[in-house]
Amino acid sequence: MTGLPARRAALTTLERVRGGEPLDAALDRVLGALPEDDRRLAYEIAAGVLRTRTALDARLAPLVPRGWEKVAPPLQDVLRIGAYQLTALDRVPAHAAVSTSVALARESGGERAGGFVNAVLRALARTPAPAAAAEVGGDAAATLAATHSHPEWLVRRWVERFGAEETAVLLQRNNTRPTLVLQPARAPLDELKTRWESAGVRTRPAPYGAGLLTDRSRPADLPGFAEGDFVVQDPAQALVAWFADLPPETLVYDACAAPGGKTIALGRSTRGVVAADVSRSRARRLGENLRRAGSGREHVIVADARHPPVRGADAVLVDAPCLGTGTFARHPDARWRVSPDALVRLAAQQADLLDAAADAVGRGGLLVYATCSLEPEEDEEQVDRFLERHPEFRREPADDFPAALLSAKGDLMILPHRHAMDGGFAARLRRG
Repeated sequence: MTGLPARRAALTTLERVRGGEPLDAALDRVLGALPEDDRRLAYEIAAGVLRTRTALDARLAPLVPRGWEKVAPPLQDVLRIGAYQLTALDRVPAHAAVSTSVALARESGGERAGGFVNAVLRALARTPAPAAAAEVGGDAAATLAATHSHPEWLVRRWVERFGAEETAVLLQRNNTRPTLVLQPARAPLDELKTRWESAGVRTRPAPYGAGLLTDRSRPADLPGFAEGDFVVQDPAQALVAWFADLPPETLVYDACAAPGGKTIALGRSTRGVVAADVSRSRARRLGENLRRAGSGREHVIVADARHPPVRGADAVLVDAPCLGTGTFARHPDARWRVSPDALVRLAAQQADLLDAAADAVGRGGLLVYATCSLEPEEDEEQVDRFLERHPEFRREPADDFPAALLSAKGDLMILPHRHAMDGGFAARLRRG
């Protein structure tokens, strides 16, 4: 059936994500040799279902007489795939959305499953789209969470912090497919821009000049990829290296380096980087990325950041594991893995990593702490607690850095809805 391979790939991707695999890793495994049009459609459907899952379930549940919770998870995903096409992809004819979903259901559940999916999706196609959701009992957070398919506990935190109106803008951005952003590696940005424009690749500057935005979706097809002339990296991550502002003679220990975007940026501008990761598989991936796009001044090791293998480093970067709440647009699956317990657990892990990293920083050296999270417990509050435990360190804001990206305490504070990029945080901590 025409179009079935793309839908089948989307379904397999969702099954892998449901099993705990990150979306980008699942897509790498599943898309394989699909034609480009099918790859784009599979990504659009899988990511779209993850971004709108709550809203899709709310449309589908009333159409299931025995109750939505009694539908097997794989069949729920088939229905979501069909519903997403019917409600969000105008370019997909309704009959194609229904027929391909029925075919998927038959492949796994036989004729009975196919008939069930056919009945539910045809009923959905006949059902008018609901009007804009009214506020649920005066509860703005619950309404926003349901409308934009985010965990309610997290939306409540954001409403309390940013207000309902600003939170709505944040949620809308999280549900928008981000544009590919490219950063220079072995070639300067101006040279890349000229070469791509000559090849018919449209680009425009990323916010704050942190890279180039492009309309392309496959970086490997761009001139210069094989030569390592550029890397794919969101501006929020690229700005961490700018914020770190390390002198050229600096020797850096990058404690949690994989996949290596920040390592490559630091390697271009410093004397050398010891790039570590506790996972052998991530360290192999890090090494591959550095061989393609590194400067040769980066050196990969397998090491646990809780037990640094260096002492007296000029600078230490701790790009800590975190909830990743600043990257929901780029990683729509991540929103369904976060929890209050995970926040507490990660904050404790980050504190351990910072304490260990403090021992690796030489006198007068710099500790740079970074996350891709929006949560204060992982960001400024984490730094405040560290400084209480380690009075030998002090905050040292970066010179000549855009004030709009700095918090009142001088930390890097990037918010997706204000700065048009992923969210992120970093602090510069100088040892006396």
